[in-house]
Amino acid sequence: MIHVFIVDDHKMVIDGMKLLLKDEATIKVVGTALNGEEGLVEIPKQPVDVVLLDINMPGMNGIETCKELLKLNPDLKIVAISMHKESSLIKLMLNNGAKGYVLKNAGQDEVIDAIKTVNEGKMYLDDTVNEIVLNSVLKNRSEKVTSPFPTLSRREKDVLKLILDECTTQEIADKLFISFGTVETHRRNMLIKTGARNTAGLVRTAIEYDLTK
Repeated sequence: MIHVFIVDDHKMVIDGMKLLLKDEATIKVVGTALNGEEGLVEIPKQPVDVVLLDINMPGMNGIETCKELLKLNPDLKIVAISMHKESSLIKLMLNNGAKGYVLKNAGQDEVIDAIKTVNEGKMYLDDTVNEIVLNSVLKNRSEKVTSPFPTLSRREKDVLKLILDECTTQEIADKLFISFGTVETHRRNMLIKTGARNTAGLVRTAIEYDLTK
């Protein structure tokens, strides 16, 4: 029996994953958590083989959670479950110890296959993710990488420039004609990509590596 723990800040996603796995005789969901901090508390309390881990969560993001979980138990097998398709973010998650990466729109067979594969000590990337990573490798063969961080999207750079101009979240939203929540999502994604712990750290990193270009 493979004991699985799910960490995601959306209860609907957790319920969907549990539904996908409920009829699989070799897999048992032993617990869930709505954020990384809760996962760090609950996972050590019981036998867990595989963790399905979201990346974009408020508070401690999936990358930090992955690193901390593996400090507590290096034998844990962690599968990132995410909507993010950026090759740089996929590689960042894998470089920090995840054994698999599956998109949230993956089907039942893919999720089950991912769990069984990483439980055997192997790596697992679903077909879409595998193609993204392969294309990235082929592209980067002829490109010189000058920044240690994943590339920011155009909109993330727009938000970052206004953060550097000391605009408030609401001011950024008004200037870019987007919602307050969308600004916060872009900010959170940039924290994940740069590994910064807060906005001050993001600003320092942006200046040091000239991330707005």
